[in-house]
Amino acid sequence: MQKIAALLIILVTLARSIHAQEIPYTSCPKCWNPDSLGNHRAVIRFNGPGNIAHVRIPWRLPMADPFDHRIIVQDAKTGARVPSSSSNLTREAGDIYFEPSSGKGVYYVYYLPYRNEGRSNYPKGAYQKADTTANLPGTHAANAVVTSFQSIDTFNTFYPMEVIATAKETNALKAKHPGAPFLLFPEDRDHPIRMTNDLPLRWIKQQPLHTLTAAKGEYYAFQVGVFATKDLENIQITIKAPFAANCINTTGVTYDGKPFTKDINLTKDQVQPLWCGIDIPANAKPGTYPVTVTVKAHDTQLQTFRLNLTIANRTADDDAQKMTHLKWLNSTLAQENTVIAPYTPLAIQGDTCVSLLGRKIFLSKQGFPEQIQTFFTPEMTEITKVPNNLLAENIHFHFTKRSDGKDIRLKPQPIQFTERSPGTVKWQAASLADELKMDVSATLEFDGFLAYTVKVTALQDIDLKDITMHIPFRREMATYLMGLGQKGGYRPDSMCHWKWDVAHKNQDGAWIGAVNGGLQYSLRDEHYVRPLNTNFYLQKPLIAPASWANGDKGGIDIGIKGRSMLANNYSGARSLKKGDTLYYNFNLLITPFHPLNTDFQWATRFYHKYANLDTIKATGATVVNIHHATPVNPWINYPFIEAKRLKAYIDSAHERGLKVKIYNTVRELSDHAYETFALRSLGHEIYSPGPGKGFSWLQEHLREDYIPAWFVPEIKDAAVINSGMSRWHNYYVEGMNWLVQNVGIDGIYLDDVAFDRATMKRIKRVLTKDGHPGIIDLHSANQYNPRDGFNNSANLYMEHFPYLNRLWFGEYFDYEKNPPDFFLVEVSGVPFGLMGEMLEHGGNPWRGMVYGMTNRMPWSDNADPRPIWKAWDDFGMAGTKMVGYWSPNCPVKTNAIDVPATVYARTGAAMVALASWAPEDTTVMLNIDWQKLGVDRGHAIIEAPAIANFQPARRFVPGEPIPVEKGKGWLLIIR
Repeated sequence: MQKIAALLIILVTLARSIHAQEIPYTSCPKCWNPDSLGNHRAVIRFNGPGNIAHVRIPWRLPMADPFDHRIIVQDAKTGARVPSSSSNLTREAGDIYFEPSSGKGVYYVYYLPYRNEGRSNYPKGAYQKADTTANLPGTHAANAVVTSFQSIDTFNTFYPMEVIATAKETNALKAKHPGAPFLLFPEDRDHPIRMTNDLPLRWIKQQPLHTLTAAKGEYYAFQVGVFATKDLENIQITIKAPFAANCINTTGVTYDGKPFTKDINLTKDQVQPLWCGIDIPANAKPGTYPVTVTVKAHDTQLQTFRLNLTIANRTADDDAQKMTHLKWLNSTLAQENTVIAPYTPLAIQGDTCVSLLGRKIFLSKQGFPEQIQTFFTPEMTEITKVPNNLLAENIHFHFTKRSDGKDIRLKPQPIQFTERSPGTVKWQAASLADELKMDVSATLEFDGFLAYTVKVTALQDIDLKDITMHIPFRREMATYLMGLGQKGGYRPDSMCHWKWDVAHKNQDGAWIGAVNGGLQYSLRDEHYVRPLNTNFYLQKPLIAPASWANGDKGGIDIGIKGRSMLANNYSGARSLKKGDTLYYNFNLLITPFHPLNTDFQWATRFYHKYANLDTIKATGATVVNIHHATPVNPWINYPFIEAKRLKAYIDSAHERGLKVKIYNTVRELSDHAYETFALRSLGHEIYSPGPGKGFSWLQEHLREDYIPAWFVPEIKDAAVINSGMSRWHNYYVEGMNWLVQNVGIDGIYLDDVAFDRATMKRIKRVLTKDGHPGIIDLHSANQYNPRDGFNNSANLYMEHFPYLNRLWFGEYFDYEKNPPDFFLVEVSGVPFGLMGEMLEHGGNPWRGMVYGMTNRMPWSDNADPRPIWKAWDDFGMAGTKMVGYWSPNCPVKTNAIDVPATVYARTGAAMVALASWAPEDTTVMLNIDWQKLGVDRGHAIIEAPAIANFQPARRFVPGEPIPVEKGKGWLLIIR
């Protein structure tokens, strides 16, 4: 094959003018209703002669054949639909015949009409099938012309990068380069390559890109389109430039900071965009520099072309539209595992003990926890020196032989600590027997996360009856359970039997514990991949761990065994050959993470709506949550387009003493993101594979292989589901840092979470850098349903709890029918060191106050929290000590188990919250420990202050029965 030394690009001059090249593409906002006529039309001028108009429309559509969409012809003068028929319809062009009802003049042809069906926030754009409104003869010569193509707005246009070259044009181009395995098309950043199955007409018409013009300090992005004329393997690109350069398609850094390379293969007649960037230093000398780009694939000769990089004598503006933020995909910002407040550095004591905030871990000789202690009071407001031992005995494995039913005794070797840093402690241990070896690697982090890699290797052929891991809890510290198909609440007295079923259940472990001490554990192997969540679990479920699941043999039994409450994690019988290896990995989270910050709860009051700042200030709220689909933050999870307006709003809020948090998370991404097609060029790295469909823009511009997500009808913002753990998290961290430093956000509002704790830690670091408050609150709808794999929201997101300031577990949580233990475990956050708020139907204000929760303003008209806020302020909640009904030290109790009482005490006075779960109206007596309460009974006053929509004013005499309505309660002041 003759060596190709220069770029094979379009230098083609077609033999004759192509009429379609001369037709302008324009937009006409609000000129028609796209939800019935579609987003595109051709403007036709009929000049006669005759009473039948014929026009051939070269629409050059990016959708695949066959073209079977309805054609609607409209009289521009009257707006009426006119009779029409069509023939020879393909994605390239079609012949349209219609009756020109107004004679000579302008007519519109709508060729992609659709109607939105389904739910408003999850629409299904249904394209109308072809019909015939007239039987017009198709033999007339063309007597009408296309004067322009119009889209409903510029966002919906196909021009220029989705106006396809015809098959004839593409074949003519290929014929000019016989034997070339691929053709290259350098393209600027302003025209993202959108099509992978077609060449754009732009590449037939335009001269190739020669010059890049950049500013000092700019990450200058450009593209190289690779068009394969045969199947290609392992496409590689090299950029020689005077400054650092890269291609995000071939190299990168993972979300957890590991460099990687990607293999790129390309099928014949497909296009692969390669997004490249040159990182120009801020002190670069203005001038023109050569840039040489070389592309090669396996078993092909390389192709090289040259660009001229001109650096202007100006400093770059940060402009996401110029693709400057693509650099963020490979960021390692905030990766170092530094300790985050309020946590304290890890400390190794002796050879077997590691201490952290409020907790200690003692290690067995095999490297597993011998004992885990917590030092939190039952009230969860303080750390003491009195330990709570979680385990009845050490966590351990059993390897049981099939032949005699006896356990294999593994002899442990000394533990070796491999890292001793303030944020991370790592150790290794090995245990040996003649038949097996167990290698243990563990990583403990400052927040109480403990990850185990357990490698089991067969040293000889062996038949095993079972491999199990036992977690023996002290019964006193295993009061509650959540997970494995159990709603959060009291641990059942009967044995809990659970089996793996990843196709339907997003379950791989449980949380077991008491309010002031517990463990969440999750069973994994080396192939674990985070699944999708929040309505999309079934489209990317868990991968069953080969070790633990062992087909359908594995499972978990939880129940009382002797003096312990045993979690028996078994994997069943199996045969191993010498050298076989299994990974019995597992993670632990030691709860609680920190004491309750009750003063933050009383003083920090969220206003969850974009509104006038003076109006918000007047309510008594202190923090504004700016949702997406608002003027200053319109596009879901992409707050960069209106950043200037957002900054102006935040600046005004700060002047009024208000803080502002914004909706911004990872799960789905707006189709308005400037980088949409650059991210699509990465295959399934950023966007999850899926069936496509959804809103019309997605169908017309993404076309296939995506999962449609949340849609906002008012602004037509259509999101697409992210794939899971990816470099988009690097972008997210950098973006959050940019928003803190340049826009001034005070934190984020998370609406469910689709990233792991590594990303959460990075987010918390950048949000709190330079003294910024970094407030994070998490909302979740109840995940305990078939779409979400019957997971518990608190269980699903517990790895993020160490970095949250508040929970808002709202939609589909039933605050009326679930008992107090469910409130405590699944909703309140108390056993984890958090406090929360209510949402669904406004919550139950009486039951909420038992856990220090109100509704969030102005979410529900029937649950305005301002009257309760006022009651807090009148009483003086700042500095009070919360003593929940769950604490044995609570100084006020009732004589009814289904009417609990929680006390908020300060010197000489207390606010007491009563709430009823009784099946009917009842009366209760208060059992008060006056000494603990610090109030003289002889002079005590028990008063219910008037609180609008909550309770009337009333006084009670100590010892007087207190009436409590069903589902309600009281806030009593004792002084």
